[in-house]
Amino acid sequence: MTKKTITFITIITALILFLYLIFKGTKTVQNDSQNNGIAVLDSRFNTLVWSDEFNGNGVINSENWFHQTQLPPGGNWYGGLIQHYTNREANSYLKNGFLNLIAKKEIFDDQGEIKQYTSARLNSKFAFTYGRIEIRAKLPNGIGTWPAIWMLNKTINEDGAYWDNQGFGTSKWPICGEIDILEHWGKNQNYVSSAVHNGSSYGYNVKNLGGQYVSNASTQFHLYAIEWTKDKMIFSIDGVDHFTYEPSIKNSDTWPYDSDYYIILNIAIEPDISHEFTESAMELDYIRVYQ
Repeated sequence: MTKKTITFITIITALILFLYLIFKGTKTVQNDSQNNGIAVLDSRFNTLVWSDEFNGNGVINSENWFHQTQLPPGGNWYGGLIQHYTNREANSYLKNGFLNLIAKKEIFDDQGEIKQYTSARLNSKFAFTYGRIEIRAKLPNGIGTWPAIWMLNKTINEDGAYWDNQGFGTSKWPICGEIDILEHWGKNQNYVSSAVHNGSSYGYNVKNLGGQYVSNASTQFHLYAIEWTKDKMIFSIDGVDHFTYEPSIKNSDTWPYDSDYYIILNIAIEPDISHEFTESAMELDYIRVYQ
């Protein structure tokens, strides 16, 4: 091999290495079954601080999750919802490395109230400020189902919630703040939305929201994420952003998002649930929190 050939090979190798390093610094391609080959932009948050991979079978990890079952005053969940949340394995369990939250049509008597539907509502026992949250999930279907993966400030005064039970409940909703990573209404199949609730925008009058249509939201897994910094929040699905919350004026009404929040998983049942509905699951492959 001549010196000229060796020099040429060295230059080509160096050029390939240079281009690879540039590309690697721009994006990370997670080309595996867990992320469906989606290219996800690198985040400033790259240290995994908490996760649940939902490995195994049977009961959920009680070190990570708390079943919230206590009904609010009046005997119904807010918004006229008609389900009981239970701590039964029938409504939440691990199977083959996935968490299954199951909404069922069944008569269930609890806390002096008889309801026709059951489901599960889980509170994470981990709370944090700022980071990137990634959830790989497949959503339930059925008109009247309302699955959500969301966050509340751990200071919310809500009897029966995990952090309130620990003595942190000092703030009322919506002043405490709420972050909806994803919501999906079965009557608008495949449209997934994100929102923030606070003193300036809450309830049925919430104005800080956005969403996108997702093909096969209830039959395929998708990657749902939020990037939360001290300045803004960016919500995305499969690496495609659909809502950024970045208020120009930050005060207690617009930005209560500078303290610890915890994750909630649930499937609610609305009063207009289809009479044909019998059962549907929200399946989660993992939840990962990076800081």
